[in-house]
Amino acid sequence: MIKKLMLAVAALVASTGFAFAQVDVNKADAAALDGVNGIGPSMSKAILDERAKGEFKDWADLQGRVKGMGDKKAGKLSEAGLVVNGKAKEGAAAKPAANGNKAAAKPADGKAAS
Repeated sequence: MIKKLMLAVAALVASTGFAFAQVDVNKADAAALDGVNGIGPSMSKAILDERAKGEFKDWADLQGRVKGMGDKKAGKLSEAGLVVNGKAKEGAAAKPAANGNKAAAKPADGKAAS
């Protein structure tokens, strides 16, 4: 009975997207940074090395201090859940809703934008 309950909870968590969590670049350890899609061991080390010199003020500061962190990469990392002082990168696409409701993204008339 307990196994079935645990399996049901695991399936629910996996299907609703609860695995997505914000990771603040100024608070995360190497393991948390590595857990962000797009950050590997070398980038997490570079982030931690730069953070040891002082916390990142904002996304521009992070991008200026960490080699290989351009606008495109920063946007993708923000979409994957990385934040600087609790803030996502401006202009980064929002993470889709966990319920997968694609109808909300369509215009009311149902036609695609030209």
